Amino acid sequence: MTPQTVTQLPIPPHFQPQKVREVWRVPYQERAKEAKIWAQQHHISPASEDTTRICLLLIDVQNTFCIPEFELFVGGRSGIGAVEDNARLCKFIYHNLGKITSICPTMDTHTAMQIFHPVFWVNEAGEHPQPLTVITEADVQQGIWKVNSAIAFSIAGEKRSELEQHAHHYVRRLSNGGKYPLIIWPYHSMLGGIGHALVPAVEEALFFHNIARHSQTRFEVKGSNPLTENYSVLSPEVLDNAQGDAIAHKNTSLIAKLLEYDAVIIAGQAKSHCVAWTIEDLLTEIQAKDPQLANKVYLLEDCTSPVVVPDVVDFTEQADTAFQRFADAGMQIVQSTQPLETWPGLFAR
Repeated sequence: MTPQTVTQLPIPPHFQPQKVREVWRVPYQERAKEAKIWAQQHHISPASEDTTRICLLLIDVQNTFCIPEFELFVGGRSGIGAVEDNARLCKFIYHNLGKITSICPTMDTHTAMQIFHPVFWVNEAGEHPQPLTVITEADVQQGIWKVNSAIAFSIAGEKRSELEQHAHHYVRRLSNGGKYPLIIWPYHSMLGGIGHALVPAVEEALFFHNIARHSQTRFEVKGSNPLTENYSVLSPEVLDNAQGDAIAHKNTSLIAKLLEYDAVIIAGQAKSHCVAWTIEDLLTEIQAKDPQLANKVYLLEDCTSPVVVPDVVDFTEQADTAFQRFADAGMQIVQSTQPLETWPGLFAR
């Protein structure tokens, strides 16, 4: 395969790093005109002409996780992790605009009545669990936390008894499957809300790439199933109910699409949760198909941060351990500041 030209492009003048932490409207028409001119000035060819096809998979780069004032801001140990990550991510996209074939952002998408939100559960006093409460199998068995029967009719017509059976089944499956225990999260990434939207600076970069390269951004929605968590875009945490009936499915179309590319670059939030579980699921698929395919997956480590809530939880070690496991399996850990031509094997495929 003949390598495509590998030169870093300059950053377009519209990009303002200080605005990465803010919410604002992307001026689409203006950016579309600029992107066409930018492509002409810098001889950027359509993505369809790429000889090395690269997909940038962005996990949940949404306001709810990436803007400091929002519900589940991923601060990492620095306290501003996601903001710093996205500043680097935008620069990475602009510098490599002519080499990234396709960009696929995942969209964590929730409504109020889901198994990981407070309203789903009550205690004997009728109180809902506070955010970051961990609900274990023992908690459910002992009745410390019970399904809020008042919401059953709102969840696809579920019966109270069946919903209670599913709750027992669910926490047991998490425990037996080596998953994180059920954590009650603050209401976040709510469908129709501002938190659900992409971070504007990143959205702007994706739109600019879309127009400059004639490459449609591929949005992947995940997390709307009320009966299961969905950290990974490739598969929900639990796929069946207490009766053994399917309640969810793997995202087989995205798995197949990712494996078609010569390289897949992964970044986003959070390193310890949605990023790690997506990579874990991709690695499982790769090892079942051809373990050597792991070499074409690149983890953009300086564009992702772990969940850290000071004095409450710190998932940094779990995230680092996971990334080391991925590297041991053959995936490449890289930095956004490294020119792509220095990445191991990227243009030798």
